[in-house]
Amino acid sequence: MSVELDLSRKPAAPVAANLAGLGREGLRQAMIGAGVEEKKARMRANQLWRWIYHYGVTDFAKMTDVAKELRGSLSEKFVLERPPINMAQTSVDGTRKWLVGYGPNTEAECVYIPDVGKAGALCVSSQVGCTLTCSFCHTGTQKLVRNLSAAEIVNQVMVARDALEEWPTSNEDRRLTNIVFMGMGEPLYNLDNVVEALETIGDGDGISISKRRITVSTAGVAPKIPELGKRTGAMLAISLHATNDDLRDELVPLNKKYDLKELFDAIRAYPDLSNSKRVTFEYVMLKGINDTLAEARDLVRLLKGVPSKINLIPFNPWPGTKYECSDWETIEAFAEVLNRAGYASPIRTPRGRDILAACGQLRSESVKQKASERLAARLAEKEASAEG
Repeated sequence: MSVELDLSRKPAAPVAANLAGLGREGLRQAMIGAGVEEKKARMRANQLWRWIYHYGVTDFAKMTDVAKELRGSLSEKFVLERPPINMAQTSVDGTRKWLVGYGPNTEAECVYIPDVGKAGALCVSSQVGCTLTCSFCHTGTQKLVRNLSAAEIVNQVMVARDALEEWPTSNEDRRLTNIVFMGMGEPLYNLDNVVEALETIGDGDGISISKRRITVSTAGVAPKIPELGKRTGAMLAISLHATNDDLRDELVPLNKKYDLKELFDAIRAYPDLSNSKRVTFEYVMLKGINDTLAEARDLVRLLKGVPSKINLIPFNPWPGTKYECSDWETIEAFAEVLNRAGYASPIRTPRGRDILAACGQLRSESVKQKASERLAARLAEKEASAEG
């Protein structure tokens, strides 16, 4: 008996492109690709924009001012999906952390911190992993996997707004009012995507978070700092942590490439600095390392002439670190020196430490856990809740 094997391969069904997270030009190009006349593509893109970013819809059928035939056509070619949330945790203090999936072994964390800024802040990631190796930072122990696209950055905001039930956009009683690029990665090493994401997040017809409420933090990529200001108008934060090059070389190795002089020259070139648009300097308090009163006075001298505020950050421990947090009395004495010199220097209350969501603790540890193990854990959780 002869047996014939059909070895022909059927072409895989094309994967529908995701429109959620795209900028205005990306949506316009998608409409042209879907067969919309070029003259009408911008108008259709503007319609979709409001539904996606003002109302947060994930179903084309809900876009009631779009022709029914076009809605059907779009639903065949595109999706409006959020990336999967591989893990969601809530701290005892209300801080929430999401591990967002961007493909096999490609995850990044974002963190919502209540009662920060006007009402609450979302700390977003710009890269999976990090190119920098700041010695006190847990994220720096994870090698860079890749940059996040602008859409992937925007989708972190959309994931948070889903969880916080912040749709449609309102100017009243918002829980998420501020965005800080202080998560995984160095934003200025992914500047084009960060700029595009900022444009989408800050657009008044959509998510509508003012650029004055968006802060981009850098470890000191000096040549890119003025460019960031010119292209975005966002608030600037500098991850400083030391007042001399020798110590900063150890804590923030990027300083070996762009030393304090070059860094501060770039900061002074940041557009529109003023008392109403100050640079935020982040200074993690490390016991016996950078916390003396002499260093507080050196910090005052270093910041002379730069409209500044200083966030003093009690060190947040993580497994395997060699550092300890400065004593509270030491931190308060350090702050007093800065206050007497006229600088606002709030001591940042640690948030989310119990879920490793605090400053310097982000790292996608779940990369090490097999997908099968995560699935088994989720199934067990569902079974337990069903039995309950």
